[in-house]
Amino acid sequence: MTGFGLGDASLTEGRVVAEIRSVNQRFLDVRARLPRELVDLTMFAEQVARERLRRGRIEIIVRTEGAVLAPSTLDKSKARAAFLALAELRDELAPGADVPLSLLCAVPDLFAPAGGHEIAAVRAALKVAIERAIDAMEGMCHREGETLACDMRGRVATLRALASEVVARADDAREALRRRLRERVERLLQGVEAGFEATRMEAEVMLLAERSDITEEVTRLRSHLDQFGGALAAPGGDPCGRRLDFLLQEMVREANTLGSKAQDAAISHHVVAMKVELERLREQVQNIE
Repeated sequence: MTGFGLGDASLTEGRVVAEIRSVNQRFLDVRARLPRELVDLTMFAEQVARERLRRGRIEIIVRTEGAVLAPSTLDKSKARAAFLALAELRDELAPGADVPLSLLCAVPDLFAPAGGHEIAAVRAALKVAIERAIDAMEGMCHREGETLACDMRGRVATLRALASEVVARADDAREALRRRLRERVERLLQGVEAGFEATRMEAEVMLLAERSDITEEVTRLRSHLDQFGGALAAPGGDPCGRRLDFLLQEMVREANTLGSKAQDAAISHHVVAMKVELERLREQVQNIE
């Protein structure tokens, strides 16, 4: 589901603010954007989100307020000592050669933070800010999920009502089909000599009519609707999107069979309405994990 969350964490000086946005998709894709002074913590920020989330395209934007992590400064006395030591080694090994200043970059602890907080404290604050943003986003998604579930329960109720209307019409439709088949056969046999067994004709008509019986399809459709409704009513926590998607596929299959068997305009009309509701359910289920 789509969602938005905002979280922050305070330090002695300043604070870290995390903003998170999610867009529904089947897999998890996390991207974080951090300010320049915290860019080294980008992978850490993305990992914090991956430990909490399971799907969606996630964008994390982090900003800082105040002196969260001051830029490093050069320890000049240590740099001078290192350069002199390198110059002495140059005079001993290769007199006259240059000593490039770039060699100082390899000297450990030559740059030190000028005030601000230790990186460990900033790292902990960043984690708290992201987790609070995720909490806020999940709260928003939960509210959206409740609205979504209410909408789907309403569509399930509509499908049940349509199935009941199909059943109510089925007997009359089957009898009407028998009558139409019998009339067609009688018209075809007009003028045909030799005795044609009336009982055989009636048996064939009844067989053709029984092939249009939809009791089995309606029973399975109702069973799938019961399971779908049960999944919606189940306590949250366990993913049910794939189960709902499978049940929808089966319901579409039953609706298609009903449509192919239907020899009645009213039943065909109800089946079309069923397919419309099933398609709307399918679109909603795509947003469920």
